[in-house]
Amino acid sequence: MAELVPIDNLDVVKEIVAEHRDVPGCLMQILQETQEKYGYLPIELQQTIADELDIPLTEVYGVATFYSQFTLKPKGKYKIGVCLGTACYVKGSQAILDKVTDTLGLAVGDTTEDGKFSVDATRCVGACGLAPVMSINEDVYGRLSVNEVKDILEKY
Repeated sequence: MAELVPIDNLDVVKEIVAEHRDVPGCLMQILQETQEKYGYLPIELQQTIADELDIPLTEVYGVATFYSQFTLKPKGKYKIGVCLGTACYVKGSQAILDKVTDTLGLAVGDTTEDGKFSVDATRCVGACGLAPVMSINEDVYGRLSVNEVKDILEKY
């Protein structure tokens, strides 16, 4: 994983906007690349994008909050996702999610104070045959039981 750009360095986001400014419908691409570089989309970056594109901040914010791929808060080094799609939910993924949040002492959508873990409830990840499923970055854990969660988290 590449080193993230500090939020106070606005030159990178300005370069991203300049590269795509003349492409119709460029806002999604700009937001994606900006989030990739900075890790998330705080209001400072959204305002810079709006200013550089000469569009209202509400337009940038509307897109950034509508699509679930974007985040306005920094994520942890280890991004935990617990699938709450139908197959996983029926097989007990809510209990898995509850165990993760209880173990880490945080709410869904939050990041631990040390920046190590963040946890999100996700929709179907396409591994229904392995339900219930949890992912940590690129690692996928299937057919989970609540009793396995703590040991899995300790690996990280």
